[in-house]
Amino acid sequence: MTKRETYRAKLRTLRNWDAYLLRESGLPGPRGNIELAQVVADEGPPDLFRRYLSYTADKAPTNSPYEFLAFCGVVGLGRLLAEGDGGVLPTLRRFAADPRWRLREAVAMALQRQGDADMARLLSEMRPWARGTPFEQRAAAAAVCEPRLLGQARQAAAVLRLLDRITASVERSTDRRSEGFLALRKGLGYCWSVAMVASPADGKPLMEKWMARPDRDVRWIMRENLKKDRLARMDPAWTKKWQGRMDG
Repeated sequence: MTKRETYRAKLRTLRNWDAYLLRESGLPGPRGNIELAQVVADEGPPDLFRRYLSYTADKAPTNSPYEFLAFCGVVGLGRLLAEGDGGVLPTLRRFAADPRWRLREAVAMALQRQGDADMARLLSEMRPWARGTPFEQRAAAAAVCEPRLLGQARQAAAVLRLLDRITASVERSTDRRSEGFLALRKGLGYCWSVAMVASPADGKPLMEKWMARPDRDVRWIMRENLKKDRLARMDPAWTKKWQGRMDG
């Protein structure tokens, strides 16, 4: 029996999940129990998710066990979204700017459930986010730059166009010390490489365009992507050439 199967079986024996989730949350600690959160999202009813969303940052601060309940609630909204409840999108968009980084990660995980069900719909829904705040842009990029969602070249090309649009906003940004901007920059520092290996023919010209720009933050983003092993495995010569140019 896998870990997720064990969690699933345990939850089905419980009438109230809260105490078990708090005990198994992994918090405080470096890593919350993501496997358990995914099972909660699979098995929980909508009213449970909404109750867990009431654990705001003041009630459930970062790295507290109660933060895990909020995390489960956000991931659970992803199941509802995948089942057709588009009404949860405004809530997910709000949590994309939550002060707790784990909750922001939960938004991307929730959106990826929509991608599993209908990637074209997820891409359509992320276009307005890509024109939003840096936190919203970061959530959109992290949601679509997931290898399991990029099996079709056409969809990978659409993801690259989305990243291109978001990166253009980095170049135009006038507030580069904000937490949102820094989170976006960090996310783009790996997202490009994920989408690139899914569609190199589309990705190389776009990355080369941005690698030629003088903007310091855009160049940092591109250098970070060039460090990723996935790019070296994809095309060692191309990656080494551009690493040399970016470091020169």
